[in-house]
Amino acid sequence: MYARALLLFFLVASSLYSAESDAMAIDATLQARHIPYGTVLNPIFTQPGTTTIKDYTRCGDSALWTGHYLAAEAFRYKVTGSPAALANLRSALDGLTLLVNITGTDVLARCAVPADSPYAASISSQEASNGVFHATVNGKPWIWIGNTSRDQYSGVFFGLGTAYDLVSDIAIRASISSLATRMINNLQTNLWNVIMPNLSVSTTFLLRPDQELTFLQVGQHVNLQAFGSDYGRQAGTLASASATPLAFDAANNQSSYFKFNLDFINLYNLIRLQGASAALGYYETGYAAVRAATIGHHNAFFNMIDRALHGPNIGRDTDTRAALQDWLARPRTDVFVDWQGKVATCGNVNEACNPLPVAERPPSDFVWQLDPYQLSGGGSGIVETAGIDYLLPYWMARYYGVITEPETDEPARRHPR
Repeated sequence: MYARALLLFFLVASSLYSAESDAMAIDATLQARHIPYGTVLNPIFTQPGTTTIKDYTRCGDSALWTGHYLAAEAFRYKVTGSPAALANLRSALDGLTLLVNITGTDVLARCAVPADSPYAASISSQEASNGVFHATVNGKPWIWIGNTSRDQYSGVFFGLGTAYDLVSDIAIRASISSLATRMINNLQTNLWNVIMPNLSVSTTFLLRPDQELTFLQVGQHVNLQAFGSDYGRQAGTLASASATPLAFDAANNQSSYFKFNLDFINLYNLIRLQGASAALGYYETGYAAVRAATIGHHNAFFNMIDRALHGPNIGRDTDTRAALQDWLARPRTDVFVDWQGKVATCGNVNEACNPLPVAERPPSDFVWQLDPYQLSGGGSGIVETAGIDYLLPYWMARYYGVITEPETDEPARRHPR
């Protein structure tokens, strides 16, 4: 009995150390290949099985994933105190600042690339439908991509609100406050519409009171003087309507599944920063709807949001650890996956009856925003994913005590306020 217990201890300890070493390896690859110009892009290799980069892609979602990466490195820094994590965090924040500076109006760009980059022409072609704009940065010509979506703003505010609470560095917190203030001021000036420099409207937040309130919630948290009264006034008006779009999202748990990632990252800051009030009840009602729609999906990231907001749960936290371990068996490039004809389907030939195991799901920039019932998808196996879908829930799991720190066996920490 003692020998079996000892063996189990070493196996568990080994898996914990292995998980951290995997996170460090993923982070090193991300830094080496995915941030050529300050924000997250995905490299395209010359052929499957090689790491020779011939191009870059996924520029249109660069702001979104850079915001997620900012949050991941903030959790890592809080857990480990690593100087490298702090440097990566600063770099991600600088990249997001570039995306606001480069537009000249404090609107957020999707991504930005030097005009003389060998990848500039290809990225311009890939993103032509979003609009390619030109700017000068430090005396050099750059291009940036417009038609900015609510997704990009949500990812950035998620990262800013999270990092502000996890990093005590005064300069970093001041930079976060300044960046959030500039973006909110721009949105308020334009009545919560996202206006490009050519005066086109790329999207609006007027139908998403939950997202508008989230940004103001983060805004008052990082700059109370500027936005405290604004948040209070808007919460009094809009909080009761905040659950409606969330309930609409929850009505179909397969179509446009990425919507749930946006819901969870916004609710994380909206709920955790809200004191006891009538508004909190409305926010929790909306949260309950999207949580119920996704609860059986073996989604490590959504599980970690739930842990952060509502505390320990043995079944959910066990599922999180299993999903993260399963993630490590996934291919790191966009190899084509097709389970049609091999897995039972229900109602839709490309939808499984039950969520696929995480390791078997088609490739995605962020697997937790991929429909878990989807049977096929992918490409030629030459686009490498950044791995933020492992880094973020892993470091959250370390911070919140779902994965115990190998050296210290510390209990779960309090979530940031």
